[in-house]
Amino acid sequence: MADSRGVRDEDLVVVAVAGDRAAFEALLRRHYDRIHGLAWQLTGTRADADDVAQDVCCILAEKLGSFRGEAKFSTWLCGIVFNACRDLQRRRHSFSGFTDRLAVLVGLAPAPDGRDLHDALWLKSAIARLKPAYRETVVLVAGQQLTHAEAGAILGISESTVAWRMHEVRRILAAEGEAP
Repeated sequence: MADSRGVRDEDLVVVAVAGDRAAFEALLRRHYDRIHGLAWQLTGTRADADDVAQDVCCILAEKLGSFRGEAKFSTWLCGIVFNACRDLQRRRHSFSGFTDRLAVLVGLAPAPDGRDLHDALWLKSAIARLKPAYRETVVLVAGQQLTHAEAGAILGISESTVAWRMHEVRRILAAEGEAP
């Protein structure tokens, strides 16, 4: 496939599954930054993000044929990245440093200064203290800007559960913000 600009992801998938390496390469080029960015947000380190991104590229070659188009390709791909990050965490059998790896929102904006730095550190700390299910939901909804339905599909929960979790996160963070 000489020029993939303007070609839908779903169409590239069909061509790539049929064996067109250029179409597969176009998909990787189009989505690599998202793969790496989400991995970095979920793992918290560039080295881990590099490893996960490489694993996802290999996994994608194996699983591309299983894409059924029930969700957007980018949402399906986020699910693969999310699961690859979970697998990395399971392999390590350790959650030490978990708070640093899931400091999502701080990494989304340019380096803050002054009062913004204080707020960013407070937010990072508050998110790090959330239950893992809440942190994962925040990463996908706030960090990756997925819809509640898309995040629910990745997490294997209903859209209403995602909405409830986000409501709970806002309630928890608001309560912590009011504490002396």
